[in-house]
Amino acid sequence: MSLLLSPLDALAERVGLARASELLCVALTHSSYAAEHECESNERLEFLGDAVVDLAVADLIVTAYPQLNEGSGSLVRSRVVNESSLAEAATRLDLASAMRIGRGVKKEHGLERPSLLADAFEALVAAIYLENGYDAAKRFIQETLADAVAEAATRPGDSDPKTRLRQWSEANGLGTPHYEVTSSGPSHDTTYSAVVRVSRRAMGTGEGRSKKSAEARAADDAWGRRDA
Repeated sequence: MSLLLSPLDALAERVGLARASELLCVALTHSSYAAEHECESNERLEFLGDAVVDLAVADLIVTAYPQLNEGSGSLVRSRVVNESSLAEAATRLDLASAMRIGRGVKKEHGLERPSLLADAFEALVAAIYLENGYDAAKRFIQETLADAVAEAATRPGDSDPKTRLRQWSEANGLGTPHYEVTSSGPSHDTTYSAVVRVSRRAMGTGEGRSKKSAEARAADDAWGRRDA
């Protein structure tokens, strides 16, 4: 990929869309920018993308995890198709660098908002769906969210590892766990490493393709060491 590509063109190449894709441009246009420039925002695409993400993730759960029943599958889907998880995916894709936002939102550091990033991810999915078809959109979603689905599927009925560790730590008078996260690699292929400290003591470490998964694995590691 050429180093001279704009963030929008670089993203287009990574997700298989034409560099001149009008749909991609709309998908990354926040309503604040649209209001200032009298153009279309990504809200309609977000509405469509939400449904496509939901279907593709449900498809992955049913085909790749036949041991899960309807109830467990629903729990897994809810842990993956949510604002936090989709915002993490948007961050890995570096959507923020290509987004168009209004002056006020920019001043308020709006590109750090999970809701804005999650909405942009869903709008991007809709752009892929409309331009390249459902199979392409499904492939993109399942590849992007595969780790999150696999992690959720290991314990579909449990509290997530971070919640479980926090509840144990606070119940034992050790305070709230603190996570330190570092990253390495290019923005589109970043690996995150996390260390979790409980009462200032390093108790667990973990790596993942997102901050959330790295922290969850660190919490899981700490849980196994809690009686050491």
